[in-house]
Amino acid sequence: MPCSRVFILQIASYSTVPNTPQVSFTSTMSAFVQSKLLPSGNSIPNLALGVFQSNAGEEAYNTVLTALKLGYRHIDTATAYENESDVGRAIRDSGIPREEIFVTSKYYEISWIPWSTTPKQPWSYQDVVDGVRESNRKLGLGYIDLYLLHAPCDSATRAEAWRALEDMQAEGLVRDIGVSNFGEKHLLKLAKTWRVKPAVNQVELHPWLARPDTVKFCEDQGILMEAYSPLARAEKMDDPVIMEIANELNATQAQVMIAWSLAKGFISLPKSVKESRIKSNLDSAKLKLSAEQMAKLGSLDEYFVSGWDPIKQHEI
Repeated sequence: MPCSRVFILQIASYSTVPNTPQVSFTSTMSAFVQSKLLPSGNSIPNLALGVFQSNAGEEAYNTVLTALKLGYRHIDTATAYENESDVGRAIRDSGIPREEIFVTSKYYEISWIPWSTTPKQPWSYQDVVDGVRESNRKLGLGYIDLYLLHAPCDSATRAEAWRALEDMQAEGLVRDIGVSNFGEKHLLKLAKTWRVKPAVNQVELHPWLARPDTVKFCEDQGILMEAYSPLARAEKMDDPVIMEIANELNATQAQVMIAWSLAKGFISLPKSVKESRIKSNLDSAKLKLSAEQMAKLGSLDEYFVSGWDPIKQHEI
């Protein structure tokens, strides 16, 4: 949503945080960040602050406030991150109108976490409903813009979990619903019973993990792609191609990776708790990659997974 004017607001509540100076906030989203249209008719900014691994408490709170100060208007959290309350508190304390900030959260059947030692449990309709209500309570924002199933998890009860999100959307607690870490086969199975098509599919995407089959399937279905870990968890910063393009553009390697994500039409979700990097990530939206540079980046795909991979690990 381009903006023609920027107003500066002084937010007194921010200065009450211990060891945190008073700061000024832009009242509108950064003009160079674009938005995409969701099935609800609402718009989703294509660059967000991810708060995975932002420690609950003051770190998550201050990180979100910093991002809002700089012009971010899209925050991505989850029940598993354990910082929804801090995200909501920061948004409320920012003084920015609720409707100008886009918030995503996710629900996860925790027994499916890779390092869990407990037996994997099925989805429960009521657990998902309760999870959405608890997320809404913790965020304290009245509603949630986008809510996702965090991973496919149990195959037999997946449709039940999705029905719970459909019902929460019908109730008005969430505006749009989607999935995360779903492959095309997971989506094809879900399509047999869904009443509402997922608005987005959030997966790990970067030049070394382009997932062309999943991306094409979702694009053909009108499902927006969100890219988490767009920096490949900093494991490819020294790649010669990235370094060459960064030098050509007078940019950082991280900015090139995020710019690739945006050029592919994805909604990019970089994360950081450092103000300088949060700003640098936002500035990635100003970069324009040439066709030649995109081709070079396109040659890097090697199915390099930097985190987990439920697309392959979770049953169809």
